[in-house]
Amino acid sequence: MRLNVNYEIALTHILTRKKQTLVASMGVTIGIALYIFSNSIVSGFGVYSKNNMFKSAPHIRVYNKDKISQPLFKSTNSIVVIQNQKITTLSNNIVNPFRLLEDIKSETYIRYAAPQVNVDMFYINGKSQLKGVGNGVKILEADAMFNIQSTMLAGNLQTLTSDLNAIVIGSGVAEKLNVGIGDNITLSSAQGVRKIMRITGIFSTSNKAVDESKSYIHISTAQQLVLQSSDYVTDIYASISKPDEAEIYATKLQEITNYDVEDWKTANADQLAQDNMLGTMTPLISFSIMLVAAFGIYNILNMTITQKMNDIAILKANGFKGKDIIKIFVSEAFIMGFIGTLLGLTFGFILVSIMQTVYIGPPIGYFPIFHDPKVYATGAVFGLFVSLGAGYFPARNASKIDPVEIFRK
Repeated sequence: MRLNVNYEIALTHILTRKKQTLVASMGVTIGIALYIFSNSIVSGFGVYSKNNMFKSAPHIRVYNKDKISQPLFKSTNSIVVIQNQKITTLSNNIVNPFRLLEDIKSETYIRYAAPQVNVDMFYINGKSQLKGVGNGVKILEADAMFNIQSTMLAGNLQTLTSDLNAIVIGSGVAEKLNVGIGDNITLSSAQGVRKIMRITGIFSTSNKAVDESKSYIHISTAQQLVLQSSDYVTDIYASISKPDEAEIYATKLQEITNYDVEDWKTANADQLAQDNMLGTMTPLISFSIMLVAAFGIYNILNMTITQKMNDIAILKANGFKGKDIIKIFVSEAFIMGFIGTLLGLTFGFILVSIMQTVYIGPPIGYFPIFHDPKVYATGAVFGLFVSLGAGYFPARNASKIDPVEIFRK
């Protein structure tokens, strides 16, 4: 089965000018390979950053924001009232928290929900003191939500289910206080309560700030440290099946409670802004590289058209229309782009695969990069689109050639 004559002419041009075809195709190849590689890095680090964030932060947090005390009376007309507003004490307690917890769990989009008591305190070992935050939790519920077990370096997380004097500390806390599994440390809360705790586990979230301050204790122990009863809860954490839609579900959750509801995107807005900026810059750089490749195709086709003016005139004199000439040269650009795109996808795949085997070391481990089908698909479409665009403009100029003017010359 023979090809259409337009496509046969285009293929003939490609095969008789192999070096030029290869040079033009390599521009597309480099552009797509770098596009895939750079965007895979951005995607990989984005996933790593998000997963690392979810080791200690919930998808949605329900809490009672600190309230500012109200003035005893307000100023009127010419009377000036000087006041010293302060944060009211004990304002962060959730009233009837376990009833609210059941209401939250009843929502269909909630996977897990758990109460928590956060305690600002000092870790003390001999003369060494370290400021930190104790998370009073029901460890089985917290583990289901944050997968704490995956962050454990040593010890047994399950001891927190029954031992009120057990504590699991971050690796940074253990290092700064020079303590390990089985050692005792003293906790001192802002309320003046001191408790001697036995270290039964050490975890690492790969977040230095968290690992140097955070610990897990039984929720009852946390309530004792702040001199509160068993119904004292400062936060309710919830996880959902679609974390990227957390702001939507946080709005729905706000409808069933008067307490503050915060999604993880709002809580980590600064970090997400940096990630978005990096995600915006990387495609722009790749786009610039692709434009250079497009100009390569454009210049080669322009040279081809200039050298084949007589051939184009003969074709038009033999009945070829302007649209036929456009088809010929756009087909050439498509073939160049297709070859470049195919090679670019292959080299991009190889680069990503090689980087996946690179071990950076703890706490990251292997280089956070992965094959994202969307990136490959976008790169392929982008490469072909740029190639066709680069071929269309010189092809349109060629279609306007007047064969009579060429024959006169």
